Amino acid sequence: MDHIITEEQKVKLKQIVSEGIAVMQDIEDLSAGLNETVKAVAEEMDIKPGILKKAIKTAQKGTFQNQYEDFDTLETILDAVGRK
Repeated sequence: MDHIITEEQKVKLKQIVSEGIAVMQDIEDLSAGLNETVKAVAEEMDIKPGILKKAIKTAQKGTFQNQYEDFDTLETILDAVGRK
């Protein structure tokens, strides 16, 4: 694919790539910090870190009702097949 990129487009591309790299690094750093905090709190409270992270994601997305309904359906299925 031969696509001609103008000087103005090069400047825009360089800017967005630089900004994108910085944002991605910030996200990576924040995620690492959150993971460490979750692990420490979970250990302190004797909770699985995965459950605590799921609680955080559920609260952030506001999807508790959906998760509750999914679990209710799962429970119904397991009851029906005698695997609860």
